[in-house]
Amino acid sequence: MAPNPRPGRTPAKKTKPATERAGATGIRLQSLIARAGVASRREAERLIAAGLVQLNGKVVTEPGTRAREGFDHVRVDGKLVGRAAPQRSFVYHKPVGCVSTLRDPEGRFCIGDVVEALGARGVFPVGRLDFHSSGLILLTNDGDLAERLMHPRFHVEKRYAVKVSPRPTREAIEELRRGVRIGRAATAPAFVREIRHAGGKSWLDVRIAEGRNQQIRRMMEAIGCRVEKLRRDAIGPVGLGDLAPGDARTLAARERAALEAAMEAAAEPRPAASVRGAAGRGARANPTRKR
Repeated sequence: MAPNPRPGRTPAKKTKPATERAGATGIRLQSLIARAGVASRREAERLIAAGLVQLNGKVVTEPGTRAREGFDHVRVDGKLVGRAAPQRSFVYHKPVGCVSTLRDPEGRFCIGDVVEALGARGVFPVGRLDFHSSGLILLTNDGDLAERLMHPRFHVEKRYAVKVSPRPTREAIEELRRGVRIGRAATAPAFVREIRHAGGKSWLDVRIAEGRNQQIRRMMEAIGCRVEKLRRDAIGPVGLGDLAPGDARTLAARERAALEAAMEAAAEPRPAASVRGAAGRGARANPTRKR
């Protein structure tokens, strides 16, 4: 048996300055703002760069600056940022005519009015649908969730029911599946399927994993079609179900878990050929349902 080490003087513990102890250095300012439900991390970075954020009375323009939650005073556009609010997320069926922003300078009905009606302080929309489109929008005060959903690396498949005229040819639909050029770049391969047609018009089931501005409308324009109706039915595994236009419901825990899994799967590198196949595995759209 090895001899016991000779008792000696216990070395003094090295202590770190208060600013370096666990938690004392705080977290990145944009993360603190996101956790408080003020904005997503990306939007918080823009607010910081624009000089709209103050830390202990001083304007901060460097996104990497750290702050201590509950100790430092952080203001965004003059308003004090509180502690992180309880996380709340909703599925909202945006009707046509609703502006998908928290405020509208023209005074039109907007997501901000929905948030106020829900009594959900700090909740904001993730992504947008244009004024003439309807369908699913996620509302949340979870900045981390919002950031990942909007980040290109984590883009999950979105499913749309689209009514177009005139009826696209088979060649045009195949072109959409391969990718069409909008602006300076071509779209990624998409799942496109005709559900039904009548009177020279078609309902299409379209599924994409990108998020360019008005992408579906621009894709249809590229093949010579005009969008008459556009409804987003699902974001990844989260669907509208029977939710009526203008109604909202709480995002279920199982849906949140499924969405997290879908984002992680979307972040994994995959062969380009698998994108089309993956797009076809979602639940069927129901374009014949009346709105």
